[in-house]
Amino acid sequence: MEIARVALDLIQKKLQPNKVVVLLGARRVGKTILIEKVIESLNEKYLFLNGDDVESHNLLESQSTANFNRLLGDTRFLIIDEAQEIPNIGKKLKLMVDTITDLKVLVTGSSAFEINNQIGEPLVGRMKTINLYPIAQIEFSKTENYLETKSNLEDRLIFGSYPELSKMVNREDKISYLKEIVNTQLLRDIFAFEGIKKRDKIIALLQIIAFRTGSEISLESIGRDLQISKNTVEKYLDLFSKVFIIYSVSGFSKNRDNEITKMKKWYFVDNGIRNAIINSFNPLNMREDVGKLWENYLNSERIKKLSYQENQVLDYFWRTHTRQEMDRLEVKNEQIVAFEYKYGKSKSKIPTEFAKSYPDATFEIINQDNYLDYIL
Repeated sequence: MEIARVALDLIQKKLQPNKVVVLLGARRVGKTILIEKVIESLNEKYLFLNGDDVESHNLLESQSTANFNRLLGDTRFLIIDEAQEIPNIGKKLKLMVDTITDLKVLVTGSSAFEINNQIGEPLVGRMKTINLYPIAQIEFSKTENYLETKSNLEDRLIFGSYPELSKMVNREDKISYLKEIVNTQLLRDIFAFEGIKKRDKIIALLQIIAFRTGSEISLESIGRDLQISKNTVEKYLDLFSKVFIIYSVSGFSKNRDNEITKMKKWYFVDNGIRNAIINSFNPLNMREDVGKLWENYLNSERIKKLSYQENQVLDYFWRTHTRQEMDRLEVKNEQIVAFEYKYGKSKSKIPTEFAKSYPDATFEIINQDNYLDYIL
């Protein structure tokens, strides 16, 4: 059964004359299929170009209004897939939307680094960005009932939610698919960056982040372990973020000496990618990292929900040097909401130091009984 993507409504809403909608996401999360749905829903004449195709590069090579007018003719809907591959695409798009009346543009990119560098600055005020993730539970819930959702939870903690996986039944097929994505897609995008040559260091760093998911990371310590500089570690982590493999969360503090703020926690956008990097697909009853999988899953699903609902919050973790901690804090309009993740049904109280420091904050434990309220 086909799963309707929430981002389709966002694209339709933001796709306006003389604006550029940028759809960002890792390879294989469904950007191309989503474009097809947009084309189908708008039902108007369009021009489709592919940034991976040399012919598309040639068609856009001449950066002039005359060339772009010839190329588009009476078409007023332009789509460019993998736009970051086209040289000077930002300046070219700016010229188009500035000079061609009623032109709507939709571009996709699998690298935020290249897209932001090439498009961000030239299109200030003309660009609207939408992030596309692996399938969110809010999307699965359109086609499955409560019992199906609960029965699929373990599978999603282990294999994640890339769109193609929903069509696979065989466990070995899922493992093979995830390994193929990591090795031929995500790592390829990383190694494509100039100066990235140390494949063994890249893989080792990703494995360290996978094993330490949800823990504070010391860049200096990792650098010593891998025999690379702190700056190189930071550079690589930034690249992993820009190709949508991982993301970071900072520590929260209001200048209290006991609170940890210098180190970040790192999470994977998708549990399946995390497990593929360390080749760990055992069922939950044979694992020692269930807590990490639960925390990674809930954090990522929460981010998907907030992003698709366009709900802007600041997110953090909270921890003190005396080891009192909170898995997630959300801050909006100076209101603090704190969450603690528990895979089992063990009880937990709000840390005394947190309650003392932030008496107006709310606190909630997220476990298997109420997690759907948290991510739907």
